[in-house]
Amino acid sequence: MPSTTSGRFLRPAALIGAVLLAASGTACGSSDESSAAVSSATSTASASAGAAAEVLGIRDPWVKAADKGMTAAFGTLVNDGDADVTITKAATEVSPMELHEMTMKDGKMVMQPKQGGIVVKAHSRAMLEPGGDHLMLMDLAKPVRAGDEVSFTLTFADGRTQTFRAVAKPFTGAQESYAPGHGDTPMPEMSTSPPA
Repeated sequence: MPSTTSGRFLRPAALIGAVLLAASGTACGSSDESSAAVSSATSTASASAGAAAEVLGIRDPWVKAADKGMTAAFGTLVNDGDADVTITKAATEVSPMELHEMTMKDGKMVMQPKQGGIVVKAHSRAMLEPGGDHLMLMDLAKPVRAGDEVSFTLTFADGRTQTFRAVAKPFTGAQESYAPGHGDTPMPEMSTSPPA
C-alpha cells in the first residue's frame, strides 16, 4: 500500500526520492560538522605538536664560514618557559660537535668543553657568541661557505631534541685558543659581532 502524507498518496518513486534527499541533506550536514571537528582537532594537535617541539627560541643563528678544520655556531637562545633548560649535546652532519665556553686560564682566555651543558634559565636568554659559549664544529667533513645553510640538532637534559638551521657567514674573529690538550690555535682578535 502506498505511503500517505497528510492524507495524500505518494508514488513509490517520489517517496524514494524524498527519503534520499532528506538523507543526503542530513549526511552532508553531519559530514561537514564531522569534517570541521576533525579539521579543528587536527589543527589543534598540529599546533600543540609544533609548540611542544620548540624547546627554545633560536634567534639570528649563524655559523662561521670555514674551508676545513674547526668552526662554530652562534645565536641567541630564548627560554620563554617556566623551567630552566639545559643543552647537553649538539649535532650536525657536517662535523662532530662539542658544547664550548671561553674561560680564563693562566692569565689568558682559552676555549674548553662546557661542563654540565649550556643552561638557559627560565624566562631568559643566553648568548652563543665568539668569546663566550658556542657550539663547536670540531672537524669539518666539507667546507662551510658563506651563504650555506647548516642544520643542527640540539639535545636537552630531559631527552627532547630540537633542530634549527644557521646561515654561514664570513668572520675573522672567533679564533680562540684551546685549553691544554684540546688543540693550540692563537687568538688574534676577539670581535663578537657577526658580519651583517
